[in-house]
Amino acid sequence: MSESASPARPQTPLPGGAVVAVVVTRHRRELLAESLKVIGAQTRPPDHLVVVDNGPDQPAEDVVADCPIPSTYLASHRNLGGAGGFALGMLHALAMGAEWIWLGDDDGRPADERVLETLLEEARRRGLAAVSPVVVDIERPERLAFPMRRGLTWKRGTGELEGPGAEDGFLPGIASLFNGALFRASTLDVVGVPDYRLFFRGDEVEIHRRLLRSGLPFGTTLRAVFAHPNGSGEFKPMLGGRLHAQDPENEVKRYYTYRNRGYLLSQPGMRKLGLLEVLRFGLYFLGVRRDPKAFLEWLRLVRLGRRERFFRK
Repeated sequence: MSESASPARPQTPLPGGAVVAVVVTRHRRELLAESLKVIGAQTRPPDHLVVVDNGPDQPAEDVVADCPIPSTYLASHRNLGGAGGFALGMLHALAMGAEWIWLGDDDGRPADERVLETLLEEARRRGLAAVSPVVVDIERPERLAFPMRRGLTWKRGTGELEGPGAEDGFLPGIASLFNGALFRASTLDVVGVPDYRLFFRGDEVEIHRRLLRSGLPFGTTLRAVFAHPNGSGEFKPMLGGRLHAQDPENEVKRYYTYRNRGYLLSQPGMRKLGLLEVLRFGLYFLGVRRDPKAFLEWLRLVRLGRRERFFRK
């Protein structure tokens, strides 16, 4: 059922209100198969599936073809990263005539068969530009896959999301946008698609920044859940957990994380955080890790981002 991404082949028009699921993958066939299995079993299935494969040297086209949803497999012979992969997939979905775009990474999956149906209900009922499910640890669903900051505190468990600020099971202005979030097509007219220059790391934060500045309504519904491998290990607690610093485990991830963060902190809507970031990471590298060289490297990479030196590692 998969169709080649050839511009010479006319696409069958999508129905009104069509949902296109966009998934980015690279060298993770087994995880992709598990993700597409749940996407294909949704009570309200997507009308079309677009998979962008950043690693066609280990192709996943047969995995996509096994999905029962009409699909398009886009093989990119240049690794576009998460940012470029989602940008390509989202633009392709828009060009097809999608009215809704549902995003997912290959290592995450909807937690049950009603996730897309629930997201559509929430978006329509609340008039949302984008709505996200809660992203939980795939191994321990009672835990969040990524810590969530609410005010000055960090939440790590799903039970901590209830209470003040979660009116009627909804968290306004908070979203995990590349792990199960549903966008209206008209929202992308306003905020655009991910910035390819970021490659990976920070691209989701940048789209979140644009959403906030647009004034469009969005948030997270507690009624829908998306499962993802735990990513909270990079966030190192300080001062009894009142502060955290992101410290990836390898040089490549640190390069893109800190460089892209430097760019983000130079953008409107985030500039006031710049001084706080210096204090926070200074405390972490000098007070917790006691590694002045690591702090100097952090400063160097942040400056690269501020100067928009987007060279590949």
